[in-house]
Amino acid sequence: MSTNETSSKMHPKVREAQEQMDSGRLSRREFVRYAALLGVGAGAAYAMAGLPSPAVAQDAANLPFPADDPNAKAGGILKVAMQVQKIDDPATFSWTQASNQTRHMLEYLAMTGPDNVTRPMLAERWEASEDLKTWTFYLRKGVKWHNGDDFTAEDVKFNFERWTNPDLGSSNIGLSSVSAMVEDKDGKKSLIDGAIEIVDDHTIRFNLTKPVLSFPEDMYNYPTAIVHRGFKPPLDNAINGTGAYTITENVVGDRCILKRVTEVGGQPFKYWGGTVFLDEIHYYNFDADNQLTAFAGQSVDAIYDFGVEQMELAKAIDGNIIAARTAQCLCCRMRVDAEPFTDERVRKAVTMAIDNAAIKPLVYPEGGDVGENHHVAPVHPDYQALAPLTRDVEGAKALLAEAGHPDGITLTIDVGNTDGPWHQTAAEAMRDQLKDAGITLNINVIPASKYWEIWTKTPFGATAWTHRPLGTMVMSLGYRTGVPWNESGFASPEFDAALDEAEATLDVEARKGLLAKASQILQDASVMVMPIWRPVYCMASKSVNGYPGHPTQYHQFNKVWMS
Repeated sequence: MSTNETSSKMHPKVREAQEQMDSGRLSRREFVRYAALLGVGAGAAYAMAGLPSPAVAQDAANLPFPADDPNAKAGGILKVAMQVQKIDDPATFSWTQASNQTRHMLEYLAMTGPDNVTRPMLAERWEASEDLKTWTFYLRKGVKWHNGDDFTAEDVKFNFERWTNPDLGSSNIGLSSVSAMVEDKDGKKSLIDGAIEIVDDHTIRFNLTKPVLSFPEDMYNYPTAIVHRGFKPPLDNAINGTGAYTITENVVGDRCILKRVTEVGGQPFKYWGGTVFLDEIHYYNFDADNQLTAFAGQSVDAIYDFGVEQMELAKAIDGNIIAARTAQCLCCRMRVDAEPFTDERVRKAVTMAIDNAAIKPLVYPEGGDVGENHHVAPVHPDYQALAPLTRDVEGAKALLAEAGHPDGITLTIDVGNTDGPWHQTAAEAMRDQLKDAGITLNINVIPASKYWEIWTKTPFGATAWTHRPLGTMVMSLGYRTGVPWNESGFASPEFDAALDEAEATLDVEARKGLLAKASQILQDASVMVMPIWRPVYCMASKSVNGYPGHPTQYHQFNKVWMS
């Protein structure tokens, strides 16, 4: 199937989606997204939808990056304030920041742009079988590793085998696509024989146990960076990539330095992705609440993000504020297998006593969306609103009494402020509301780094989740039975089945309904208080050109240049 033009081999579901668009049941932008997932080149998909192709990619050249700015100047160092973290193993990253440190060295099979459309990256194109259970990825030829090796299907196979190794503990096994290649063996999920086939050096086929539409989108989830087939962690001792830059220094808590690769083995290095302009990219360690101060002092050219409480300061500083509506959130989840939350009545009392709509304006007066105690956001294309939640303090008291707590209960929530102090502000708002139901909420504030050591273990924790392009994607990562990032310990065959059915359904309205069923199951189980979907803010100097805003805060600086 052509990447740039429609083709006689077009997947039948593309025509199905086109009919839905023509009948008004699918928006033009959603058609573009689905058609691209099914192998139509993004440029062709935009044309089929009658929309102009945005300048976020070189669709005509089948590159995922924007076209070169004719005014761009080569050279310079981009300095960015962000937490600088360990980068031992990309498959087990738990933070977006770590993936940003490696993103210009280690690349992905696909890339989801700011327009929410997924384009080929290390893959040149892909095809799906009619039943969406067999996916064939055709890899770019001519891509070189920094050690001089060719990038081949063996590299991709090696990564999938690592991700599905139960001893590694990669969250990737929770992705819909990857989870459809594993089976339970002796209580652990392991790769099914024959799930991965190498067709030739640059073609690889995946055989799934269930239909999955979002396979290409899964391949830009941040722990899916492709490492060399000979990789052995830690990455600091195995520096090798396919990107335009390589890491020359990574000092945790201080700096991460990347320099442009110009030669390999004494020969000029030709980057497959076209021209890049920066000589170097420097990350300097600043916690979330100090990054804006560093920017104001001109220590850096750009920052990872700043909090809503710093908005007035940001407006007073000379620079460009970049805002994005997102599915980033604070998930205050209770482990269903830890006391006292093994009793569903206690969990329900907590959720019933809280009014999310009253919390959002206290934390984010402008922007953001109110959460509904499940993990699908209004910004997700597969979102469908459930019945509005109503605070019921008397009902919460009655449930607590029934659960053996007639005089109330004291709970403790661990808060790491990993995205900034707004986490604590949200928890304090919850605390104030819970008092009315006789629930005393102690807030245990711990350092951000410490929080990530306990985030899947603490009985009650406030965890920041980043944006994913689909609701099915994050629900699969966070709540499917037995997956590594299931921090609440939630397990429901009914939920898993609803999620599987939603993932396999193209019809948008049907898909929304099926995902809403899964959302309702999660909401009814009261495993979380999800008060807010937050906007994200970052800032760049006016001398930084082409600085991309991305709802997941992924840094892709291929076309950034300094004036």
